[in-house]
Amino acid sequence: MSHAASSPLPIAIAGASGRMGQTLIQAVLAAPDCTLAGALDQAGSAALGADPGAFAGRATGLAITADLDAGLRGARFLIDFTRPEGTLAHLAACRAHGVKMVIGTTGFTEAERAQIVEASRDIAIVMAPNMSVGVNVTLKLLEFAARALTEGYDIEIIEAHHRHKVDAPSGTALKMGEVIAGATGRTLAECAVYERHGHTGERRAGSIGFATVRGGDIVGDHTVLFAGTGERIEITHKSNSRATYAEGSLRAARFLAGQAHGLFDMNDVLGFARMG
Repeated sequence: MSHAASSPLPIAIAGASGRMGQTLIQAVLAAPDCTLAGALDQAGSAALGADPGAFAGRATGLAITADLDAGLRGARFLIDFTRPEGTLAHLAACRAHGVKMVIGTTGFTEAERAQIVEASRDIAIVMAPNMSVGVNVTLKLLEFAARALTEGYDIEIIEAHHRHKVDAPSGTALKMGEVIAGATGRTLAECAVYERHGHTGERRAGSIGFATVRGGDIVGDHTVLFAGTGERIEITHKSNSRATYAEGSLRAARFLAGQAHGLFDMNDVLGFARMG
């Protein structure tokens, strides 16, 4: 269903001066069925007061603000790829104002995730560690592979990101591990190995190993290795641009337009949940 024939979706962007925030602003400005309704940044940011479209040569008539009430006033949706403490502050404001949220932030504790679940009783939220459509297709492939390769294959997850990323392993890598563990009837906590150093002994059967690379401007690479005897299967996704995350985020906002409340993920947005 196209929203272009009716009124455009009014979307606010959190972290407006950051790399992902600017990518999201460009995507909203380019989408005919969306309109930029607000731009948030943290107090003390040098970007406060600036037009959020200035970097792209577009005058929006808005100003980047740290005032949540002002930034959300005209919005029905907030897309948030910031940090947990910022997202939780935005969550409280969105709940108070009835603004739906698309959350791409990673690194939440279980207690913080519980706050998001609680808020979803009042507002509709899509939360996913990776909004890329391609990554979410990759997760379905991993689920299939994990069910088929239960015996005789060692599983390793290798991820690489830019030097500025503050959490490790990435939220996407952890989600991959959760999907693989779940497909084999386990939890990730039961089988994850995050560190190897010194005399580690032989690899524990059934474990899922993680390796993290940080450097340069790598947007995001993820490879899952299924290493058997005599063969290896590798399932890889590589992001060359943050635009893929932005386009997935807009798909999530369009999905939320039809939801009153509840917590959803990209399986819901892409219709995978109904495919089984």
